[in-house]
Amino acid sequence: MIRTSGLTKRFGPVLAVDGVDVVVKEGDRYGLLGPNGSGKTTLVRMLLGLVYATSGEIEVMGEPVPRRVARVLPRIGALVEGPGGYGHLSGRTNLGIFDAAGPRSTVGGRAARRRRIDAALERVGLGGIDNRPVKAYSLGMRQRLGLAGALLRSPALLILDEPTNGLDPRGIREIRDLLVELNEAGTTVFLSSHLLSEVEQLATRVGVFDRGRLVLQESLETLRAPTGRVVVHTPDASRAVALLDGRVERRDADRLLVRHQDPSTLNALLVADGVRVAEIAPERRGLEQIVLEITGAGSDRVDG
Repeated sequence: MIRTSGLTKRFGPVLAVDGVDVVVKEGDRYGLLGPNGSGKTTLVRMLLGLVYATSGEIEVMGEPVPRRVARVLPRIGALVEGPGGYGHLSGRTNLGIFDAAGPRSTVGGRAARRRRIDAALERVGLGGIDNRPVKAYSLGMRQRLGLAGALLRSPALLILDEPTNGLDPRGIREIRDLLVELNEAGTTVFLSSHLLSEVEQLATRVGVFDRGRLVLQESLETLRAPTGRVVVHTPDASRAVALLDGRVERRDADRLLVRHQDPSTLNALLVADGVRVAEIAPERRGLEQIVLEITGAGSDRVDG
């Protein structure tokens, strides 16, 4: 669906994107993570032909971008850096203008347009909006409206930049469920975010940016695979350490990190020697831990 090769973007002396090779496969839910200012939004804008690359290549749905971006844009739903629109007009009117600007072959008549708009608003939780102007909407409502615009024509590919910005926890959950539903129906989802927990619950593949470079690209399943160590909670920690004879890599009070492949075998060993086991499980690294280990501070931090 998306492939870049050696993609680079300079803004004067600033190297915003540095030799990036991104691969998004059909059917992916791809989460792009990274600190503020790491180049995520610049990449998204280049994928849509809004910003031209300094060097490198971009291919979206088999077409080179930006040279043939007009061929693929009708099949893409996008939301970049927050929703745009006319603040003095209602949400429905804004969507009507946006829909009318689409390809003539898919616009249809007024009734078809009204059905598309109603369906999109219903999907994002705005089915009951009134005629208030968009400037009177909350940030969360404007974000939902932007998503509705991205969904107007059942896109094959969704490209979203911070899609849950401004939403409360329930709204974030609703949008996450919607994106999973769309993906399961055949839509490939590519989104950038700084919300690690949301990406961890949504994505099937992850890319991590740091200072313009793609420092990690892997399936979430692989990243969260067991590490070959086991976490043991036991009130008999000292006895367990002695029994395991050097296999305990770290001890924090009653919590032990043990070098061992099989929790069930380790549990049987401990119990057979009279060690009480309160909890035992394979160690799995969380996405937060992985990202913090490979990225630096964002551009919004200024140290003395």
